[in-house]
Amino acid sequence: MKLLGTVPAGTMKSSAVHFQPDDVLYGRLRPYLNKVYRPDFEGLCSAEFIVFPKTEGISSRYLQYFLNSTSFASYASHLNAGDRPRVDFEQLSPYPFPVAPYEQQMCIVAEIEKQFSRLDEAIANLKRVKANLKRYKAAVLKAAVEGKLTEDWRKKHPGIEPASKLLERILTGRREKWNGRGKYKEPNVLDTSDLPKLPDIWTWVTWDSVLAIGVGAFKRGPFGSALKKSIFVPSGYKVYEQYCPINDDCSFGRYYVNPEKFEELRSFEVKARDFLISCSGVTLGRITQVPHIFEKGIINQALLRVRLNSKVIDDRYFVRLFRSNFFQRWIFDSSTGSAIPNVKGVKALKAIPIPLPPLVEQQQIVAELERRISVIEELEAAVEANLTRAGRLRQAILQRAFIGEL
Repeated sequence: MKLLGTVPAGTMKSSAVHFQPDDVLYGRLRPYLNKVYRPDFEGLCSAEFIVFPKTEGISSRYLQYFLNSTSFASYASHLNAGDRPRVDFEQLSPYPFPVAPYEQQMCIVAEIEKQFSRLDEAIANLKRVKANLKRYKAAVLKAAVEGKLTEDWRKKHPGIEPASKLLERILTGRREKWNGRGKYKEPNVLDTSDLPKLPDIWTWVTWDSVLAIGVGAFKRGPFGSALKKSIFVPSGYKVYEQYCPINDDCSFGRYYVNPEKFEELRSFEVKARDFLISCSGVTLGRITQVPHIFEKGIINQALLRVRLNSKVIDDRYFVRLFRSNFFQRWIFDSSTGSAIPNVKGVKALKAIPIPLPPLVEQQQIVAELERRISVIEELEAAVEANLTRAGRLRQAILQRAFIGEL
């Protein structure tokens, strides 16, 4: 029941309908969207609106609220099918309209608006709480990846081996055990001049420094031509899609390939503890981890598969770090495309900096984060439940209004 904008009438190329102040405009296209508006000005509207002229004895505000009620919207929405259903007045006209005396209509409208005003205030307060919880969650994650969350813990646990020492041993061992193709490549050299200062026992590393040893620890999905829908079969080896990181759920599966295709694309195989990351679209940067019990399969072209070295970085710490604003900014800064962002090449991603605490402190950070974020998520769930309840209450008010109970 709000007007989002207007355009000059001269720009309209379709036929138009003239309306006056206090008429009621009803959006006939996709009636389930429940678009109703009462203008306070004269103008033209497209033929996608039904204009209910101001009528003697009927309050336009009363009519507006009636058309906006769930019962009427439900009736209108079931009249036609298709992707772009439209209704016309002849279809709507049989619906019974409860006419109260004009003075009583005005009393009903006044009561509706009084209760809606209270409800709107409550909803605004809930949305403020929701926004504050989101900011607090981001602040907690920021404190975690900067070392502030475990500052007191470090004071109580002096003598912890610096992360740089552990990393040095890991990289030396990786170099000595390298049996991949070609010459061993050292991790990217990181420029820390513009990065925040970390606690003394932490160190900045690049993403490739914490990868598992061996080829394939950082793998983009196959080219799209390798996985055409025409090759999919009803059952076999699952093709993991963006749905998994978007919803943090690896159980979803709708496409499968046969054993021959799986063998052909085995380098893209999914294993327990792998991280699957969405690489394109508005869901760029979403992440999930493959559980220990999973369907054997491969990633598709929209995913990045990452395997970490558990001796240097804790999986749970990495997930929290990855979802922080700090890391997400690096992901999007490393993306291409304007309308649909896509991650850049593997080289740019591997160079993303990671604040690395000692392994024991990573585990402490995770415990502290889980304690705080579980409280935040409980509050967020309560706020969402109340917002849903508020939406139902709005329609309950309208329902009571038009059966004479308000």
